Amino acid sequence: MERATLKQLALQVKELEAENTALKEDLAFFEGLIPVSEAGDEAGVRIDRLRVELDKNSGDMRYRMLVIHNAGKQAKEFKGTLQFLVKVRQGGKDAMLVLPSGTEQNSPKFRFEVRRFHRLEGALSVPDGGVVKSVEVRLLQGSIVRANQSVTL
Repeated sequence: MERATLKQLALQVKELEAENTALKEDLAFFEGLIPVSEAGDEAGVRIDRLRVELDKNSGDMRYRMLVIHNAGKQAKEFKGTLQFLVKVRQGGKDAMLVLPSGTEQNSPKFRFEVRRFHRLEGALSVPDGGVVKSVEVRLLQGSIVRANQSVTL
């Protein structure tokens, strides 16, 4: 009976630890939505929770991120474009892909608007035989980089 009670208590402890971790992540997310100060970061925009996964079936690279705009006294919404710097190993050599390429520069696929926060997700093609090593995402306003974040795969 004592062993059964100890097992049950151990399971409860594990469940509570998992719940505590989830609550800490939620708290960190909501604290990130609060502006640091009125005179803080000039751009007021940042990337949070960037995830990049490779789809083994199609060979595409799927991305998901949360863009947070702490406007303060600034403009009510942020309009910008996404830019991806993808480090690829292909044919034994490293190469850097810049997406969107010259032909896709004005594509609506890479444009976004955000008032407070907005989830952006999509897929990008990777050259056949290329192995993605790392991805850097940039948020541009015109030609100025307002925020960036990198992920190593």
